[in-house]
Amino acid sequence: MDLSTRYALVGLAMLIAGPAAAQQTEPAAATGSEPPAAVASDAAPDQMDAGTATSEAGDSTAADSATADAAGAEAGASAGAPEWVKTPWGSDDQIGSANLMTPESVKAAAELVTEGKVYSLGLVIGTDTPAFPPRSLSLTVLQPGQADNSGLGANAFTYNDDIFMGWLGIGSQIDGLGHAGIDHHYYKGLAGSDFANPAGLTELGLDHLKGLVGRGVVLDMAKHFGVDMVEEGTAYTEEDIKAAAEAQGVELRKGDVVLFHSNWMELLDGDTPDPARFGAAEPGVGVSGGEYLAELGVMAVGADTWGMEAVPAETEGDAFRVHQILQPENGIYILENMDTRELVADGVSEFLFVLGQTRLKGAVQMMINPIAIR
Repeated sequence: MDLSTRYALVGLAMLIAGPAAAQQTEPAAATGSEPPAAVASDAAPDQMDAGTATSEAGDSTAADSATADAAGAEAGASAGAPEWVKTPWGSDDQIGSANLMTPESVKAAAELVTEGKVYSLGLVIGTDTPAFPPRSLSLTVLQPGQADNSGLGANAFTYNDDIFMGWLGIGSQIDGLGHAGIDHHYYKGLAGSDFANPAGLTELGLDHLKGLVGRGVVLDMAKHFGVDMVEEGTAYTEEDIKAAAEAQGVELRKGDVVLFHSNWMELLDGDTPDPARFGAAEPGVGVSGGEYLAELGVMAVGADTWGMEAVPAETEGDAFRVHQILQPENGIYILENMDTRELVADGVSEFLFVLGQTRLKGAVQMMINPIAIR
């Protein structure tokens, strides 16, 4: 039985078993994102020294706070907007934390390149890539209009094309700011009914994002916990993140792309693969960790797991609370299924991070292959 079929059967069994079973084991995409609401329908929508970690942004904290208060009031003016809505970039903003990407920050990140070694952080994605049902994909290769001839022109030009059909939240992916919400309200307090159209998002689509380029940091949480692989359900707290960064001698800064390594990918293609375990739960960022990263003002948070945060959740009955902290409340991008193994094996802590995702109009998520350069 192939992996896609196995996960379809698991998903079907969970749906039949109902909410009680869903709360006992939070099923999730092995390499997709969080499970659909139907599976967890009863669940609520799941340092270093602070002065050092925010050294680059220290002088602008007061100004940023004042700007955020004023802009947040403007952004929260729309009907039904919740009280937590604030954005330092105003009500017309479409890219959230990507506003932190400046010529100065990109040039500073480029200075981290000392060897020119390139690391691919994306998985190879195929029809057998585990994904939570009903997510799937198919690829068809064909030779349009060439079946009964020698191709085009006197020189017999022939070519192959391909047709892709599938979900964009499979494998290594970026969650755009229109992905995670709180009771159908999203970044800037936008109501889902106002912008999430079946034909595509009218706001917050990934077509607005030019890409993400900046300083990347990878924290080896397996080393921090003294294990080969971090156990499922382990939540990375604020204290864990500070301690891991300090142990690696790396400083977390405003505008960083912060990745977490748990060695969870070994369950997909290691010596003893266990894709069922991979997709059933995961270690990841905890609530205090998410709040800390948001306070620092990072640009993106990613991990080598399918959902980036700890599953099961720290609080019983919650579902993907860290997604809510990062995305609707702070406009921070989420990167899932990042293959950090080679970076960690080489002892890399900081690097130039480069992502240029497909700018599909109105897209919520996108399969990606970010590049780390040291």
